[in-house]
Amino acid sequence: MNLKNKNEYGFLLDMDGVLYRGKELIEGAHEFINTLLDRDIRFLFLTNNSSPTPKDLKVKLKKYGLEVEERHFYTCAMATVDFLSLNKPESTAYVIGEGGILTALYEAGYGITSNDPDYVIVAEGRTLNYESLEMAQNMILKGAHLIATNLDETCPTEGGYRPGCGALVASLEKATGKKAYSVGKPSPFMMRAARKKLNLKTAQTIMIGDTMETDIKGAVELGFNSILVLSGNTSDLDLIHYPYKPRFVYKNLGGINLNELFDELDRDIRYVDEETE
Repeated sequence: MNLKNKNEYGFLLDMDGVLYRGKELIEGAHEFINTLLDRDIRFLFLTNNSSPTPKDLKVKLKKYGLEVEERHFYTCAMATVDFLSLNKPESTAYVIGEGGILTALYEAGYGITSNDPDYVIVAEGRTLNYESLEMAQNMILKGAHLIATNLDETCPTEGGYRPGCGALVASLEKATGKKAYSVGKPSPFMMRAARKKLNLKTAQTIMIGDTMETDIKGAVELGFNSILVLSGNTSDLDLIHYPYKPRFVYKNLGGINLNELFDELDRDIRYVDEETE
């Protein structure tokens, strides 16, 4: 097998709509991920779902037949903790959310409190009540900073959809007049942090996703190479509605030939190098 990867490209991959849809693994996903593992190509799965931990996600993908490690995941919950660590270490937070965000905060040593927190963090969860929104509103009005793990307005479920983190954040923004800072895709913070975790340069980074508003928009704004797969939320007919475009479009992961992809990217890099000499 020809193992071309001369410029050491690496991948950031969305999950739902790229690897699987519902309970079904998408065509080509198993072979693509195994090829990355076999060829020791760096990659991270990026998800705007703050509820699962990396261990949860590892177990989930194993059920689809994908054997990966916890180090291969970077969630918006993890990115939120990284954001806090850079901006205000040892701070406190009031959290609307559960699971992954609470675990990430506890493991990083952050205090979770309802007594004058530094931050109000809104994440995914199914235990929201009006009292928690009221408490969060008053904390923000007293000076707590509003942080969103992501701004996805809806979340897919087996029975349809439920309001996403972005819908909850919008209600607090309206009630307080304060704008939230969002950490998840397409935020430059999360996507740049993911690139740095893989020790990749901008030109070496390839984002694969199925959603134009998050995966592709974030990649375009940061100068990453971008691949849209049509196995999820976006069809090829949808592309006319966006002022930005992905670098490549494939039906699914099975349509990506890595050697051909790397060759084309190498040609782009050589062209840029020649133009700047």
